[in-house]
Amino acid sequence: MEAERESTTTKIGKESETNTTTKTRYKGIRMRKWGKWVAEIREPNKRSRIWLGSYSTPVAAARAYDTAVFYLRGPSARLNFPELLAGEGRAAADSDMSAASIRKKATEVGARVDALHRHHAGEFAERVDLNKIPEPENSDCDWDRD
Repeated sequence: MEAERESTTTKIGKESETNTTTKTRYKGIRMRKWGKWVAEIREPNKRSRIWLGSYSTPVAAARAYDTAVFYLRGPSARLNFPELLAGEGRAAADSDMSAASIRKKATEVGARVDALHRHHAGEFAERVDLNKIPEPENSDCDWDRD
């Protein structure tokens, strides 16, 4: 019986060790099993959380978290990127915002950062405009004639 307890604690200890190795250096985010980065924040004096979105990069998720924590806690908030929100000013943080408006602001910032990172990675280089009618490659196509 005591040996079983030891093996269970060892397993639990090993499991928590592996979880800490996959942690990120940014606060308020985590990585899903399939590679997406998600951000959420707990509302002050409540048990509920505000979902801030799912992103392809940890930086985008961290920026979404920073935006939300800044609007919730003001300039004294501990941010991942304090230099990027320094210019926001006290007026933005003093306004009393709902959870929905904080979520909206945070997801806008996160999506913008995510798109910027994808653009720099070259993911948008070969995008096709799906609203445009395709041009025929060969002028003697059957569908081109009347």
